Amino acid sequence: MKIRKAVKGDTSEILNVHKKAFGEKKGIVIRQLVDSLLEDITAKPGFSLVAVEDDMIVGHILFTKVIINGASEGLPAQILAPLAVLPDYQNRGIGCQLVKAGIDELRKSGVKLVFVLGHPGYYPRYGFSPAGERGYDAPYPIPEEHSGAWMVQELYPGIIGVERGAVQCSDALNEPEHWRE
Repeated sequence: MKIRKAVKGDTSEILNVHKKAFGEKKGIVIRQLVDSLLEDITAKPGFSLVAVEDDMIVGHILFTKVIINGASEGLPAQILAPLAVLPDYQNRGIGCQLVKAGIDELRKSGVKLVFVLGHPGYYPRYGFSPAGERGYDAPYPIPEEHSGAWMVQELYPGIIGVERGAVQCSDALNEPEHWRE
């Protein structure tokens, strides 16, 4: 299996991965979100990586630009949304490889913080911790019982505890339906 940057010709396969990974109902919504994010100029710069096995895209991860209102102007930050692996390829470490490769790319590009709204049992193994407790508000309120799902990772020391604010996502992701359980 190989991880590489996505190219324009990958879009159809990427959208298929998300549709299948998230199931019939939710998959259509996530597919539309990914399609919108890939075209959204407010999401740029973005980082889109694919996992390829036997010349087939089996996984995808997307990071897009966020602004942190209240923090230093120009603080480079991204959000991981979404991550998907085809059902037949899940539980093989592909998601893990995509997350690690994505974080490496972000770090190399100078991104200081990365956020995710995801499973609190999955993302902490990659260095994510609760964002709300560290002074970073989600674009929309997260119910207290799900507050651990809103997470942040500092890619360069010295940001958390100094910077704080409310995260503003790209236009495509800045819709309330993407922030509900």
